[in-house]
Amino acid sequence: QIITGGYNVYPAEVERVLTEHPDVAQACVYGIGDQRWGETVCAALVPRPGSGLTTDGVDAHCAERLAGYKRPRVVRFVEALPLGSTNKVLRDEVRRMHLDDVVVEARPQ
Repeated sequence: QIITGGYNVYPAEVERVLTEHPDVAQACVYGIGDQRWGETVCAALVPRPGSGLTTDGVDAHCAERLAGYKRPRVVRFVEALPLGSTNKVLRDEVRRMHLDDVVVEARPQ
């Protein structure tokens, strides 16, 4: 669970909405620390091959389906998500990759 501005956000709910987008193959939603909000909702997405997936397109898709506090503030596109032995996405590893890398694009808060 991600707590942002006192609200609870369940990653599975946001991931379900993200994977409903026709250009998203996989999604992983996670929180990173934020001085103002406690945590910021972030998403790492694997685009479908040949798609023209953009952060604006993802944001528009989420705006129609999620409350504002549940929408990812940071969207990153990755080639693959790290999987464990049971084929579950390793959320902590994705969060660690995020903190180690430069943020690609962020939606203003």
